[in-house]
Amino acid sequence: MTAPLTADAHEYGLAGDGTADDRPALQELVDVLGDATAEDGRPRTVRVPAGRYVIRNEPVLWRSGVSLIGAGRGATCFALSNPGAPALPVPLAWFTTAQHGAGPDRHIADVTFAHFEIDGLGVATEEYEVLAKGLGLQYVLRGRFSDLYVHDTAATGFGCDFLQDTVVEGVLAERCGRQDPGEEMGGAGIGIGVGGWGPVERLAVTDCTARGNGTNGIFLELQQDDWVPPRGIRITACHTEDNRYGISDWGADGLLVTGCSMLGNHVAGFDVSAQGTTSVGGRGGLVTGCVIDGNAGDGIALGNTPGPYGFHGNRVSNNGRYGYWEHNLAGGDQEPATDIVLESNDIHDNALDGVRVDAPLHEPAIVGNRIRGNGRRAAPRTAGGG
Repeated sequence: MTAPLTADAHEYGLAGDGTADDRPALQELVDVLGDATAEDGRPRTVRVPAGRYVIRNEPVLWRSGVSLIGAGRGATCFALSNPGAPALPVPLAWFTTAQHGAGPDRHIADVTFAHFEIDGLGVATEEYEVLAKGLGLQYVLRGRFSDLYVHDTAATGFGCDFLQDTVVEGVLAERCGRQDPGEEMGGAGIGIGVGGWGPVERLAVTDCTARGNGTNGIFLELQQDDWVPPRGIRITACHTEDNRYGISDWGADGLLVTGCSMLGNHVAGFDVSAQGTTSVGGRGGLVTGCVIDGNAGDGIALGNTPGPYGFHGNRVSNNGRYGYWEHNLAGGDQEPATDIVLESNDIHDNALDGVRVDAPLHEPAIVGNRIRGNGRRAAPRTAGGG
């Protein structure tokens, strides 16, 4: 029988009753549709009606050309768990270089994941496992990830790497990185590895929210230090709140961050540094029209970059240390950053300096900013002896 272009999950054995293990039926269906797509070149879609679908003890190995479409957040939910395999991660879908030989010539193409929820609360590994994600795909071509709610995963919620001609839109990631104390790899709401496709990766991350995650809200990370940092990545109209870092650039080139809000994050609202796996900071980026407010540490923390980097027309306010802090972490690039531009920003009411430079710069431009009311944090007056 010819596999249909659209398959109803219930008709192929998925129960969605919150009790039965739906992983075997989903894996079988993905394989059937993947084989059919490989044979005739026509992508297929799995339609998943409302229900709670349990994915237990093993992830689903995904296939090129197979899309997964639910009935909406809160209606279709995939509940991940590993009671019988406490040492194994259980993302909903995975296809990786280390486990499956993924690469530019062996990739996942023409897939859409949309309109469903991933609940990762049921997965707990004996030790922190970076692959205990909600979604864990590598080398995706022409992908679309839309209207997803990913929460309470042990590691990163949306953890897909090397995304070419791909859009990530309307993803809400909350409380991901449960088992990450804040300093392990991964553990983010939305974490995207870059560099696998070469010097250009055409990726748009738009209208996403990351709140209360273990490390980063949204971050980009160069995966091998011998790769060229890629251009072509945009983060637009996103919101990050109550993460360790709001948005981080740990190895892209020319990242565009526009119209985003970074509020109440614990270390920094926006970070460029050598904290990624390759100790390569981003360079060439532009941050424009963002609100970076009320972060417990710094508003903008920038270092370990050769430059250039530009910040234009942002509000950087009410942060617990510096509004803008230029510094280099040990282990990363220490050369002077060239062509750092701070222009037309409103930098006010930060606890310490509005702009602080603790690393060498070459030909910076700090012009037209409104810098006022900073240095509000001070110790109270003391008197007496003893």
